Amino acid sequence: MTTSNDDLHHLIKGGRSERIDWLPENAALDSIAAILAAMANSAGGTLVIGVLGPAGAPIGVKDVEASIDKVIQAALAIDPALIIPIPKALTLREKPVIVCHVPPGMPHVYAYDGRYLVRQGIDNAALNPRDLRRLILQRGEVSFELEAVRGVSLDDLDWDKVRAYTTMLGGVGEQQIEQALLRRGCLVDVDGRLRPTNAGILLFGKEPQRHLRGSEITAARFPGDEMSDSFQREDITGTLPDQLRRAETFLRDHLRKDVTIGKKMARTDLYEYPLEAARELVVNAVAHRDYSITGDGIRLFIFRTRMDVISPGGLAGHVTVDNIKDERFSRNPVIVQVLADMGFIERLGYGVDRVIDLMQDHNLRAPEFAETAGGFRVRLHNEPLIVPPDDDTPRLQVDNGKYQDKAINPRQEAALRYLVEGRNTRITNSELQALCPDVHPETIRRDLSDLVSKTILVKLGQKRGSYYVLATSIEAEQPAP
Repeated sequence: MTTSNDDLHHLIKGGRSERIDWLPENAALDSIAAILAAMANSAGGTLVIGVLGPAGAPIGVKDVEASIDKVIQAALAIDPALIIPIPKALTLREKPVIVCHVPPGMPHVYAYDGRYLVRQGIDNAALNPRDLRRLILQRGEVSFELEAVRGVSLDDLDWDKVRAYTTMLGGVGEQQIEQALLRRGCLVDVDGRLRPTNAGILLFGKEPQRHLRGSEITAARFPGDEMSDSFQREDITGTLPDQLRRAETFLRDHLRKDVTIGKKMARTDLYEYPLEAARELVVNAVAHRDYSITGDGIRLFIFRTRMDVISPGGLAGHVTVDNIKDERFSRNPVIVQVLADMGFIERLGYGVDRVIDLMQDHNLRAPEFAETAGGFRVRLHNEPLIVPPDDDTPRLQVDNGKYQDKAINPRQEAALRYLVEGRNTRITNSELQALCPDVHPETIRRDLSDLVSKTILVKLGQKRGSYYVLATSIEAEQPAP
């Protein structure tokens, strides 16, 4: 809130905008109420009484108390009543003016004289029905997740998954399953019939994406720092719990690891980001995104030096980028509760503090939070804050060196590290299998063949006696022309 004359002077000097406007003392109550309602439905702002004209010439107010009372009357005339800090008197070029501050992230959707207004530049514009509905959902006035899904019946739920969930809750008999879902908000009574809600379909539906388009995760790994034609992609669909399990598998498969090879082929893995932090971001996106937006899904993009998780819809309620670490507001309390019941999230945690702490513990930059044109983005960076001192351990510069334009998965990277860091001249299928004991032999064979097709490795020998060497070592042995 503006608290000094100097702050006010700079605001006025910057000109009228979505966040700052002014009126003379004799302005009608209607004009004051319209601006306050529009600011409350937008990102907040400051209204000054006692200023005139496009240039913001201070003319002052003759009756300070009467002007403050008029602003309060205008705020109370809004539906619901706009509860804001008491306007205060300041001096602008030795003229008394009244300053009224509307904080960002107001809890309701506000109307004046039957109109829902927002700020568009220096104007107060009426919200169209679509944007009004979205604002109502964002402010929590109506919950999209509790609405019944059109054209859907109980037959569209996967009752095996429902029973597995209610068994987890304990004390829920076969005859009480529907009532348990009703209490949780996954079913709703419509004209005497139980029907699945949007939350119910997302959590337990047979085909959630058929009914709620855009409710999937698009996951991709790019070899460079920007999107390109070379990538490894997976479209993750199904119920939200299934999506979270598959997303974690994608992270395990595609996050790079530092692989240290011991003398006995023992392996130590360290992901480029704390796996718990990366997983927490995906869980948060799934739990808190705006599912009323059907044109886009969650995007999980992993690049060479960063990872982005992008969710449709802005931050909910009063949460902003500035206060996200301290404030809590759940757009989807039903989904949050069920995912918490299943052990995916802590009901009161939401994970932001944990992600920040994990990145700090691993000597990595704090996550970056940003609202985009159509949603919300969290970005992780994998460069260490402090570069550790040099030692005698050889490092394979797969990403910063000649392979940076190649899409290499973690198993392939393990093979390359074995050849370079381990100072080995060759690698076999069985040796890579020892490095990746949980991977099927056929996958190992395909990984090595793919490195050959990328001209990174060369295959030598026949059948069981075959082995692989770095293509660069073959080139080095070739006589100069």
